[in-house]
Amino acid sequence: MINSRTLIGSALAAIASVSASTASAGPAAQPEFSFEKCYGIVKAGQNDCQTATHSCAGTSTMDDQVDAWIYVPAGTCGKIAGGSNAPKA
Repeated sequence: MINSRTLIGSALAAIASVSASTASAGPAAQPEFSFEKCYGIVKAGQNDCQTATHSCAGTSTMDDQVDAWIYVPAGTCGKIAGGSNAPKA
């Protein structure tokens, strides 16, 4: 009986773990406000996007990565030093 409970508990924990990791993969959820994507201004690990070098939000590896972006309120990116509405070459 104890082995059955342990097995069921382990299975439920594994399902919860898979569900949690699947929910965080991919780009960040779009904000509810009017937004634009702003490239090249994000700190390492704080990006909202996927890029050519990584696939999920929060996985950029360096500050100001040119192909990493974050959501900012519409009309804001052009006011930020180094910000661009398109990936920098």
